[in-house]
Amino acid sequence: MPRLTDLQLSRRVLLSGAAASAAGAAVSPRARAQAPASAVPAAIATSNVSLTLNGEPREFELDPRTTLLDALREHLHLTGTKKGCDHGQCGACTVLVEGRRINSCLTLAVMHDGDRIVTIEGLGIPGNPHPLQSAFVKHDGYQCGYCTSGQICSAIAVLGEIGAGVPSHVTPDLTEAPELTAAELRERMSGNICRCGAYSNIIEAITEVAGRKA
Repeated sequence: MPRLTDLQLSRRVLLSGAAASAAGAAVSPRARAQAPASAVPAAIATSNVSLTLNGEPREFELDPRTTLLDALREHLHLTGTKKGCDHGQCGACTVLVEGRRINSCLTLAVMHDGDRIVTIEGLGIPGNPHPLQSAFVKHDGYQCGYCTSGQICSAIAVLGEIGAGVPSHVTPDLTEAPELTAAELRERMSGNICRCGAYSNIIEAITEVAGRKA
């Protein structure tokens, strides 16, 4: 009998393996159907979350593993809050929770049941913008605009930090706000990255709203 060459042997092994894989794929649905119930992944329980969002009560049901960022964008369709790095490093997803700025990509929505949350959509509208929104337009504090919603939310919190403590509303009381240097404002805003590099314009917008010359 003639001896199989190495090439023929390799080809035969390859074809045999492919046939076996095809047979396994054809049988697998029946095997899954006959598998015990304990082997089938259980459905993930959902959680109800109630909160005050931009001044209005909202209630929704979601996977408890959902981040606040994804809840805002995917469940509540408030896409003004942007997903940038998704690791808490760029600040594009900054929102205000009980007057404090947080990275919404780093926290779960279920952790904020009962909280008051303000996003960029709750700050102003085109006909009646928030003072910081107007200042950002005036001083060209944005270019591509992707980071702008996070920048503005963070800046509002900064104004509260240098004014009468953490604000209980969206707009803090700045009547007794101490004057800060541009360097300190940059430090306070350092968690918000602007890939376009409009940092000087952003500082000018913040200082104007704080009642000082840029």
